[in-house]
Amino acid sequence: MRVLLDTNIFVYMSTDPEYLSRDVLSLLKEPDTLLYISAESVRELIVGYRNKGLCSKRWKTVEAMVAAIENEFYIQILPVKKEHMETYARMEINEAQGHKDPSDHVIIAHAITEHQPLISSDTRFWFYRD
Repeated sequence: MRVLLDTNIFVYMSTDPEYLSRDVLSLLKEPDTLLYISAESVRELIVGYRNKGLCSKRWKTVEAMVAAIENEFYIQILPVKKEHMETYARMEINEAQGHKDPSDHVIIAHAITEHQPLISSDTRFWFYRD
């Protein structure tokens, strides 16, 4: 199975795996599961590292963190393409819950376009399920 990971899932995987549910941990450890992450998530991780020290206790440099995504966690980084932006442009935004994060919207559009399940702990993502 191919799954796209939201930024927060990678953070939990790499720093606090006990925050992941048993179901998610089981899926992530399944040998047949292929893990992917959007380049938009990688951008968010870089910004978080630089601005807030996100994951800095685990990695000494932001470059080491980015390299670990593929080399340590075996997660393939997917580029953001024109097709993803076209999906994003057509998306209805979850304004009722004040979901205004453009990075989240790009990641969701990435999952929709690629027909990949998206694993996230963000409860506002349910709006985009259909």
